[in-house]
Amino acid sequence: MRGTPAATRGCILAAVIAAVCCALPALRPEAATPWGTAGLLAALCLLCEAVGRRCDPGSAQAGAGSFLPLLPAAAFLLPPPAAALVAAAASLAGRVDQPPFAARRTWRAAQHALACCAASWAHALLGGPAALGGTGAPDLPYALLPAAVAALAFSLVLTALDCAILAAAEGRPVRRSWRTLLPRAVGPHLVHALAGLMMAVLWRSPYGPVAALFVLLPMYISCWVFAQYHREDAAHRATIRALVQAVDIKDTYTRGHSERVGRASVLIARELGMDQGRLEALRFAGILHDVGKLGVPTRVLRKDGPLTPDERRIMELHPEYGHEIVRSIGFLDQARAAILHHHERLDGTGYPYGLRGGAIPESARIVAVADAFDAMTSTRSYRRGRPVPAALRELRRCAGSQFDPRMVRALARAVDRHGWSGADTAVTADEAGAVPTAREEAGPPPARHAARPSPDRSP
Repeated sequence: MRGTPAATRGCILAAVIAAVCCALPALRPEAATPWGTAGLLAALCLLCEAVGRRCDPGSAQAGAGSFLPLLPAAAFLLPPPAAALVAAAASLAGRVDQPPFAARRTWRAAQHALACCAASWAHALLGGPAALGGTGAPDLPYALLPAAVAALAFSLVLTALDCAILAAAEGRPVRRSWRTLLPRAVGPHLVHALAGLMMAVLWRSPYGPVAALFVLLPMYISCWVFAQYHREDAAHRATIRALVQAVDIKDTYTRGHSERVGRASVLIARELGMDQGRLEALRFAGILHDVGKLGVPTRVLRKDGPLTPDERRIMELHPEYGHEIVRSIGFLDQARAAILHHHERLDGTGYPYGLRGGAIPESARIVAVADAFDAMTSTRSYRRGRPVPAALRELRRCAGSQFDPRMVRALARAVDRHGWSGADTAVTADEAGAVPTAREEAGPPPARHAARPSPDRSP
């Protein structure tokens, strides 16, 4: 543990001492520990860990507890000290992919031992072992209650320990960590507990442990699929984050603008009653609406002063550049239309194709309103952002000519219900002495009723 901060070492040491105190009673002769059951469960945990490494060697999940669904079964079938021993043994044998290796492995073993011990105590206090049956039939549905309480105890202990180590290692506030981590932990652990309960009922049945193994394969496959989904989702988010960071580096005046446009787009879409799949697509579209700026020369993006006609034509190509950038990214298929057409206007004076009215994709009309709203309410180094009511009045004034009135009304309702924060106090330019650039002063292509709410340095 060399190099580990003192506070972190203290936290790990306290957890290890507590875990040892929980597990030691299992070694006493009078404890009558069912070593056959404990040994078989530990072996199954190790087998799951080994299979996880072989099937997905590059995954951090392989070393983060491929055996986790088996821990509830151990908590239901074993006394608390024996359950702690099984969890500790399985965790110590697991792979760790990041340094400090010894500290992480020791912490994980202590954490799982304490959580599994707490789950076993909760299960026993509510009469869970008797409800599982043995020679008789299990007491269903009562057996579900001790299992659910045990899963909750497991989640609470695991989250509390995570909060403690994050506070010690990173100085992260415990309350904030608790609010973030607990909701994420409860759901998966309840699912694991249900599978563990099925396994424990079969284990205690006349058919014995062999029957319980039939639960293991589908349970393990479902957990593997779930982990694959999360890895794919993480890869998607990393792709988007990289694209947004590239745009922010190139066009520093709009830093943070993309994320806020994504958030405003989701507010509008949710107000319109769109399903979750479309909400996610619109969030991606809002975040990446200006990704085409990567194809615009930096000298044009950062030019101080009016754009020449040629430079304006180059700037007006950025929606098409963005469309081409995301064309080959499969999970962004639904976002492409919004990226390509978010500068179209209802009266046909927008670009790149001059689409009019209903010919403009709905997603693009949503992102256009979100884009203009954030541009107006964002504070720049050279001017304060408009108040939200003033920005909404401007959007209403331009509804029907520049913006879709339905989207404007949806945004107004959403802001009235949820509020809007984050843009009105943040300076989004890098230099305190920045001045408006040509993109912010030149305005859009000629239109009789065109609004001037787009200081996002797009023409």
